[in-house]
Amino acid sequence: MLRALLLVLLLANAGFYAWTQGWLAPLLPPRSDAREPERLAAQLRPELITVLTAGAASAAVAAAASASAPTPEAEPPPVCLEAGPFNEAGAVAAEAMLAQQGVPEGAVVRELVARSYTWGVVMGRFPDRESLRARADELRRLNVRFEELASPPALVPGLRLGNFSDRYGAEAALNALSARGVRGARVAPLPSGTSQQWLRAAQADAELQTRLRSLPPERLGNGFQPCANRPPPPAGG
Repeated sequence: MLRALLLVLLLANAGFYAWTQGWLAPLLPPRSDAREPERLAAQLRPELITVLTAGAASAAVAAAASASAPTPEAEPPPVCLEAGPFNEAGAVAAEAMLAQQGVPEGAVVRELVARSYTWGVVMGRFPDRESLRARADELRRLNVRFEELASPPALVPGLRLGNFSDRYGAEAALNALSARGVRGARVAPLPSGTSQQWLRAAQADAELQTRLRSLPPERLGNGFQPCANRPPPPAGG
């Protein structure tokens, strides 16, 4: 009995081994998952597969993650915004409001827009009134007439030694004054007639744009709007 059982087990093991090796293929299907030749035959375009080192694999994963990451939006370029026109009192009040609202100092500057210009022989802008008084005393000793300038802001405090309708007349007067010993004078355009004052932010970034456009427009004319194209003042000598 035991011999018969042992014989059956031996025959079963031999049959199983023959099946796993594919020797019984005509009678029974072989184990496809156990035969390497069949796995190789099932490959699709194996020439495209590259085995990477650990370092190269890490770099490839990092590159793929970077490529799939969302690209940050580019910040919009700065723009020019302005408010106005104002008279002198209105410009001062608007500047005070900008300071109260936390607009950075220097981000918005005052711009004087004149309808017409004359040409003046001027001195200045002086660093302080003491410098202006010293130069005025010098002109008195030379018997040269002058008056203190009230505008434009770029020349105040300053002195005007003459005013002319054209540049050539102003340059001729400057030459005559130089011959009398006057030094430090020059020819410059001076606004005449009615002038307007504007508040301008020439390079307003996204944050400043939002801040300026949120200000109450009733205190700023029509509020801050895109800058208008205006002809520049005549170039001074």
